[in-house]
Amino acid sequence: MTENNRSNRTQQPSQPDVIDLGKLLGLLLDGKWIIIFTTFVFAVAGVTYALLATPIYKADALIQVEQKSTGMPVLSESMGDMFAQESQAATEIEIIKSRMVLGKTVDKFNLTTVASPNYLPVIGKGLAKRMGEEAFIKVERFDIPDYALTGGYQIIIDDSASGAFTLTDSEDKVILKGKADELARSANGEYSLFISQLIGKDGQEFSLGKRSKLDAIQWLSGSLSVSERGKQSGILSFGFEGENQEQIIDLLNDIANNYFLQNVDRNAAEAENSLEFLQNKLPEIKAQLTVNEDALNQYRQDNESVDLGLEAQSTLKVMVELEAQLNELTFKESELAQRFTKEHPAYIAVLEKRKTLEEQKRRLEGQIKKLPKTQRAVLRLTRDVEVNQQIYLQLLNKSQELAIVKASTVGNVRILDGAESYSAPVKPKKPLIAVLATLLGGMLSVAFVLLRAAFHRGVENPDQIEELGLPVYATIPRSEQQEKIVKIQEKNKAKKKLLTAEESLLAFVNPADLSVEAFRSLRTSLHFAMMEAKNNIIMITGPSPAIGKSFVSANFAAIIASAGQKVLLIDADMRKGHIGKGVKLNNDFGLSDYLVNDKSAEEVINIDQVENMHFISKGKTPPNPSELLMHPRFEELCAWASENYDIVIIDTPPVLAVTDAAIVGRQAGTTLMVTRFAKTALKEIEVSSDRLEQAGVETKGVILNAVEKTASSYYTYGYYNYAYKSE
Repeated sequence: MTENNRSNRTQQPSQPDVIDLGKLLGLLLDGKWIIIFTTFVFAVAGVTYALLATPIYKADALIQVEQKSTGMPVLSESMGDMFAQESQAATEIEIIKSRMVLGKTVDKFNLTTVASPNYLPVIGKGLAKRMGEEAFIKVERFDIPDYALTGGYQIIIDDSASGAFTLTDSEDKVILKGKADELARSANGEYSLFISQLIGKDGQEFSLGKRSKLDAIQWLSGSLSVSERGKQSGILSFGFEGENQEQIIDLLNDIANNYFLQNVDRNAAEAENSLEFLQNKLPEIKAQLTVNEDALNQYRQDNESVDLGLEAQSTLKVMVELEAQLNELTFKESELAQRFTKEHPAYIAVLEKRKTLEEQKRRLEGQIKKLPKTQRAVLRLTRDVEVNQQIYLQLLNKSQELAIVKASTVGNVRILDGAESYSAPVKPKKPLIAVLATLLGGMLSVAFVLLRAAFHRGVENPDQIEELGLPVYATIPRSEQQEKIVKIQEKNKAKKKLLTAEESLLAFVNPADLSVEAFRSLRTSLHFAMMEAKNNIIMITGPSPAIGKSFVSANFAAIIASAGQKVLLIDADMRKGHIGKGVKLNNDFGLSDYLVNDKSAEEVINIDQVENMHFISKGKTPPNPSELLMHPRFEELCAWASENYDIVIIDTPPVLAVTDAAIVGRQAGTTLMVTRFAKTALKEIEVSSDRLEQAGVETKGVILNAVEKTASSYYTYGYYNYAYKSE
């Protein structure tokens, strides 16, 4: 039967995977209070943070980096090339952020010592400022021994009027006591502390610690921003952010001055190095010139003052010019070797020119060899003298030029604008923070609502159940009146007070309730559905506990009884059945008492609660409920009840929890499965139905209980409300 029933079950085609905008809108409307509350909380938090967060100010300065020059227009082009090198913005920015520049600022302002007031996190300083209790401290000197910890120290103001304070360590041990504007030392002399400014009320605490110079430079570099204004403009914009306006102005001015001074020192150092080289070289050239002059004079004396002919003099002039050019190339090659490799085009050009001049020199030397011996000797000696004279004069001129350059060096950096701070803080941006916090709260709350809906597997639409091929016989709305009845029963249970059946059943307490109308609709539907059933026994079960099976069973029985039919309600959940609990019954015996042969059917039936409605409770809790239900006496009870009553309703335990429902279902002609709105998963319904079919029990239909009017369900399949109206 199971495979045939499963295959014969008419399943409706599933809906295509499309985005249901109506349902999404409904989900957002259902979660509107979550969205509103979360958005409001985030908005309040954002505004609070924006108002109380510590304001951050910004100071800026402007510096121009010019092309390097000697500052002397009359100097030769070769000297200008030696000192003219365009500095790129990226290179200059790296120099500014180097330890060489920033380290001087760290040392000057003692940034390795960190002192700050103790406030509440995030908003504490803002609160103190608004309440006029802002504290301030400036530590000029803090010396600790090498073995001591660098952090965890606390400064406590003892007397704000006199500036007295106490320094403690991380273990609250007193290290020293002192006053502001006075150098305080510990008893052993290992600790010393000088505080120039101390503002705060008595008992105000400050955190004090040391950090390495590298960490201080990193902090300084992180707060400093340097950028070029425009492309290849050479204008560098400095920016520095911090809480204290005076401090950031002083720090930025010092960084700019340090950069300017190192630039001047660097340019002067270039000229000084070249000047030192020339001054060391001049004595050697002068000595060599003296030797050459002496050799020429001596040769002329020995050879009775030999003069050169016109051809020799012309050759000598050309030779001297070649030697001068070669000597100039030597200086240029030395300069290029410091800046480029031998593969650089400029370096290659110098080498090619040298090669050409050396070839000309060799040709001249060949012509000289054709001259008489005496003239050759005089020509050689005269050439040596004139070449060395020219070299000496050239070096002497350059030495004087470099001395002038060194004395007139001003650097190629100019401070255009000194550091100034904006009056308004740049952070936090209060309107932006408030807007972003509000948007973040809205987005997070919407995401939470949608994710909750995505992971929620509860059935909310009868169409979902009918896609499994199971008809939905009734949708029972959630009843506020029933919730009140449950609360009354719980209160009376504590007082050990029992209600009558008419006081505990919704069908009698409020016959006009929408839930009761749904039971009447179910009664009509089953009247026709049971015409083909094998008997008049209805089993009401469900996939899981706490879905309202007992509520449905009891009120459905009451509705049938009110129509004049004789009904027997049996609580077959002998484990946790609670139908009849808190209700006045005429006996305490139930189903379990009958099944163990202790009582007869008439002895376990309660007949004086509601007209036409009789009830059998679960009885005493047995150790083996399933085995008792398989006893022949249960089948006999069902047959007897079917003959003596118009309708028999049996409430059973959950299908997925125990096997009792499968046993009871074989005796019932009609099986109804109760599911709870937004709680019972679709898979639970399918598995429960399959499990009953495996036991030979066909699920006739489903009852969707506790249906709520939600926006998502309204936009999905509609919701109708039709109630009584008093005239």
